[in-house]
Amino acid sequence: MSMLITRPGMLTTIQASPRTGSRHLGVPSCGPADSLSMALANRLVGNSPFASALEVTLTGVDMTFAAEAWFAVTGASSRSTFNGQEIPFHKTVRAVADDRLQIGPATAGARVYIGFAGGLAADEFLESASTYVPAGLGGYQGRALQQGDRLSLAESRDPPALLETPPEFRPLTAGPWAVRASTGAEFDALDAIGQATLFDTNFVISPRNDRMGLQLWGGKFDVSSAGFLASVPLFPGCLQCPEDGSPYLLGVDAQTTGGYPRIAQVARVDRHIIGQLRSGDHLRLLRRTPEEAGTELKEKLDYWRRWLPDIASVI
Repeated sequence: MSMLITRPGMLTTIQASPRTGSRHLGVPSCGPADSLSMALANRLVGNSPFASALEVTLTGVDMTFAAEAWFAVTGASSRSTFNGQEIPFHKTVRAVADDRLQIGPATAGARVYIGFAGGLAADEFLESASTYVPAGLGGYQGRALQQGDRLSLAESRDPPALLETPPEFRPLTAGPWAVRASTGAEFDALDAIGQATLFDTNFVISPRNDRMGLQLWGGKFDVSSAGFLASVPLFPGCLQCPEDGSPYLLGVDAQTTGGYPRIAQVARVDRHIIGQLRSGDHLRLLRRTPEEAGTELKEKLDYWRRWLPDIASVI
C-alpha cells in the first residue's frame, strides 16, 4: 500500500488510456476528461502519457502516503498543500511515509490530475484501467474513491528525474473558453436562425454537467427532426440538440449512440478542453472546416511535441 485516501472529494477516480475499438459494443471510450493535463502529470514522474493516475473533480482529495513515492500535480487551479505547506503544480515531488497531500477545491477549471511514478495499480477492462462509474468498470473496484481506500503503485520504479513543466507548456485553466468546431452531420436540422447563430452564441455551462456531457445555456435552437431521427453513432465532442433546444456537449463517458441531431463536432485539436469546463463557465464555438481543423491540429502537435513527444496519442 502506498497511499491512504482520507478525504475522497465528490468524484476522484483512477483514469488511464481510453478504450478504443469497442464503441460498436456500446462501450464508451472513458479515459481522462482532460487528456493533456494527465499526460503532463505523467511526464513529470517518468510515465507514459496514459499511465494510470488520479482524476480529481472540483472539490479536491486528501491522502496520506505509507511509503516513499514520487508524484506530480497538474490541471485545474487549486490551493493544495503537502505537509501543510503550499505545493507547486507542474513539479516532481518526493513523498515518504506519513506525508500528507491535500488537494483543495478547484478555483478555476474542473479537474486536477495526480500522476505517480510507476502508475497506480488498477482493475482493467477491455485493455484499459480507466474507471467507468455508471457500469462499475475498471479503476478501483469500478467506482469513485472512498474514505479508507488504499492505493498501490502498479510497478516499482527507480526515482524519476526531478522536473518542472516549462511555463510555455502549462495550459490555462480559467475561462472564458473557446473551442474549434465543425458543423455536425445534422446541422441542416437547425432552422435558419439557428444555423446563423450557433457559432456566434456566448454559451454558459449549466449545472447539468458531468463526464458524460454538459448542457449549454445561452440560446434555444429549433431542430426539425421532430424526434424521428434514427439512432446514430456518437463520439466525445459531439454537440447534440434535443427537442427543447438546449444543446449538450458530449464528454469522454458519452453514450455510443443517440437520436438527437448532431449539430456540431468539437475538433480533435481542442477536445481535451471539455474536461476543464465547469458550471458558469462561458464557451464559444469557433467555426472551422474539417480541413482547417486538421491543419491547426498539426500545428498544435508540432508545438507540444517539444515537451510531450507522444502528443499525437494524447489529443
